[in-house]
Amino acid sequence: MNTIDIDVGGTFTDLVLTFEGRTIIKKAQTTPYDLSVCFLGVIEESARELDMALDELLPKIDLLRYSTTVAMNRLIERKGPRLGLITTEGHEDGILIGRGAQWVDGTRITERRNLAVQNKPAAIIPREFIVGVKERIDSFGQVVRPLDEEDVREKINFLVDKGVRGFVVSLLWSPANPEHERRIKAIIREEYKDYYLGCLPVVLASDVVGRSGEYQRTMTAVLDAYLFRAMQMELSAMWDKLREYDYRGPFMMVHNSGGMAEVFKTDAVRTYSAGPVAGLIGSYRLAQELGYQNVIASDVGGTSFDIGLVVKQSVRNYDFRPILDRWMVGITMLQTMSIGAGGGSIAWVNELLGNKLEVGPQSAGSYPGPICYDQGGEAPTVTDADLVLGYLDPDYYFGGRMLLNKEKSEEAIRTQLAEPLGLSVPETAMLVRKIVDQHMAAAIRKEIHLRGYDPREFVLFAIGGGGPTHVAGYMGEIPAAMVFPFSPVFSALGSSVMDIMHIYETSHRYMVMEPVTRKFNKHYDDFNATVEALIERAKKELRGEGLDPARAVFKLELDMLYGGQVHRKRSSSPLLYVRSEGDLTAVYKEFEKEFSETFSPLVVHPAGGCYVESFVVTAVIPTEKPAVPTFEMGGTDPAAAQKGVRQCYWGNGGFEETPVYEYLDLKPGNVVKGPSILETEYTTLVIPPALTCSIDQHLFARISRG
Repeated sequence: MNTIDIDVGGTFTDLVLTFEGRTIIKKAQTTPYDLSVCFLGVIEESARELDMALDELLPKIDLLRYSTTVAMNRLIERKGPRLGLITTEGHEDGILIGRGAQWVDGTRITERRNLAVQNKPAAIIPREFIVGVKERIDSFGQVVRPLDEEDVREKINFLVDKGVRGFVVSLLWSPANPEHERRIKAIIREEYKDYYLGCLPVVLASDVVGRSGEYQRTMTAVLDAYLFRAMQMELSAMWDKLREYDYRGPFMMVHNSGGMAEVFKTDAVRTYSAGPVAGLIGSYRLAQELGYQNVIASDVGGTSFDIGLVVKQSVRNYDFRPILDRWMVGITMLQTMSIGAGGGSIAWVNELLGNKLEVGPQSAGSYPGPICYDQGGEAPTVTDADLVLGYLDPDYYFGGRMLLNKEKSEEAIRTQLAEPLGLSVPETAMLVRKIVDQHMAAAIRKEIHLRGYDPREFVLFAIGGGGPTHVAGYMGEIPAAMVFPFSPVFSALGSSVMDIMHIYETSHRYMVMEPVTRKFNKHYDDFNATVEALIERAKKELRGEGLDPARAVFKLELDMLYGGQVHRKRSSSPLLYVRSEGDLTAVYKEFEKEFSETFSPLVVHPAGGCYVESFVVTAVIPTEKPAVPTFEMGGTDPAAAQKGVRQCYWGNGGFEETPVYEYLDLKPGNVVKGPSILETEYTTLVIPPALTCSIDQHLFARISRG
């Protein structure tokens, strides 16, 4: 199958093209003013390598998958339409009150320490644009107070007069019965026809999130509506250009749940952090191929450092409290962590702390980018420091298509950093590098230790354009790190091995085991009917996307908890349906095992009974996955791949002549001792003294001590 996978990052846009058995990787600078420019540009570059025009290549592509940062970027910039929120009368202040932790949701640790200046985030929908309508549905889905349609029309007209250009409808207990929400949407369309409101969104919270949790469900719907316009404009432009070049295959969006869906079946909030999740899924698939049980996926990009864990060859770790920017949401997201550290992180002297050198979290981004890009950047960055230390070749960066200005980097580091600190330029550049590496190492330690794991049992995957350049500095006590020829485009590669996956969930309380007596529930029909309803919904949507439901593999997960406890755990059910006490026992035993691993065996409390809060059905349609090629092992001498030497600074008082190798010319079995540099078109692998790089039978580089 011929496929294109594209991942748009803050600095570069990555592509993996699989065409007639050949794999091509390409990178292009991200064009934040119009993402369709870099999107089409990077496809055009790959077509050029095949000596084809776009209108020759695209008609032969069977599938195009895409992950984007547009949702994250627009949310950070707060560029969205003026929205109105319609909720149940008496609950208009719900999203403004938030939850207790809203004060610190989405903030960095350094910000949380200063409680005196903590504030709730500025509301996306101000109070003046929030209205309550006369209606009420209870937790069982029964209508307690009928919808007052005249009141609804009055409130809608009020919002439109205020200048609202989009609506969010979130009523109490709408997942149990969405009848009132749907009627309000119909009334909006009756009052203001399409030719008046155009394609401005009316988002129903029950459509976006199908389970309880009023604040999370409402904020998910609000964010989805807020990002809708930006996503629509970006994706419509891309879709139109693809059609111009006769592409007729599906256009799939990568989701932060670890799956993907057709572009027009995708909620905007589900694309948030999709790139890091794609990298995590790619690491999971590669770990399976290589036989690694535990892997840390560490992606160093231009603006951020993203971490994800594969534990026991599984990535089924969901965010317990998923946060988008500053708001908790109610969607299912695979757990990744991100900090503001990357090649574009700005180094600066903090005069308030006695001229202390700091790196980040501010970033130069893609435009203007680091000073050495010569695009108007004025603040020294991590990439500038790497260049000054000799680790990057100014004439071979980005395959020689992007020449770097080393003199400007040196001058900026001298005047802005070195002179205030009283250090030499190389010493300052090395200090910048060590600081950012320590930030990344600390983030890894925190992620591993807080989950109760031992870092010595993991292998580190260095991915992203900057991963190979910095992995030696942040691997810490992890025994080995892996670098791949495709590391610079790993997130795009990750989407190429993702399955088509949709998630369907609903809140429904089901008692698995009685408290005290510990007797299992005999009402299996209630459990099975809930599962069957979700499966039927999945089949209907798959058919709507042109997919065959018969190919789908259905899996069941359950949000479960013990009676008298607040901690719930999403547990993997060994069965789709339960038909006997033995089946329910198996469901409970799996929950008990996973709960004890997450929270400790000491808090397992079967005497309190066991309950299901939400049912989650995953529909997976497996996709074709390429095998990892294997080559015959040879000798250890890498001399044939050496392309020259370069003066590099390793912190020993001066620059040293360092061998430089062409990574793709190295053979299986070659061993490269540090200090040395390995280069490819899109990244540079830096091997300091005391480290060794071994090329395995897959042409992957393994970094270890000694």
